[in-house]
Amino acid sequence: MRYSELRLLTWEQIDLSSCTLPVGHSKTESGTVRLLPLNDPAAAILPFWASLFPLREPSHFVFPAERYGASGDGTTVVYDSDPTSPIGRWKEAWESAKIRAGVLCRFHDLRHTGCTRMLEEGVPFSVVATIMGWSPSTTVRMARRYGHIGQTAQRHAVNALKGADFEGDGAQNWAQSQKARTRQLAN
Repeated sequence: MRYSELRLLTWEQIDLSSCTLPVGHSKTESGTVRLLPLNDPAAAILPFWASLFPLREPSHFVFPAERYGASGDGTTVVYDSDPTSPIGRWKEAWESAKIRAGVLCRFHDLRHTGCTRMLEEGVPFSVVATIMGWSPSTTVRMARRYGHIGQTAQRHAVNALKGADFEGDGAQNWAQSQKARTRQLAN
């Protein structure tokens, strides 16, 4: 999801029974709503997160605005949240999460990583484009921008060209026949 899509997410958008999440018009050129399937970790954590907001209503934001204050020992604590307003930003939370995880990246880099992992696993462009919310006219451009495909995936792609003639001993037999053919042409 895009930063704004996640920040503006409401409880009514989450369907835990079907493990799906409709995402609004946000940035898509075609202006359509896309239905995202929730992966297993998201489907597992969302009920826990919901339990932290027992008075939530469908129109409340999943990530509500928070007010902070200082405790007696000088640490910052959340003392109030407003579920009718979305969180303004999560810079502090993101910085803390990066430190705990030992990573250096921007929040938007998660979107790039998700795209790259799907493409490297062989998910078709059309499926990745639907999940990412790309319009048909920008799919190839966005896949190039977002999909940082590594050498392993590229090698797998070109090895897919070998066909059945190259399975098992077929590759050695082919190489030997090519050497023999080259010798014949040289004579």
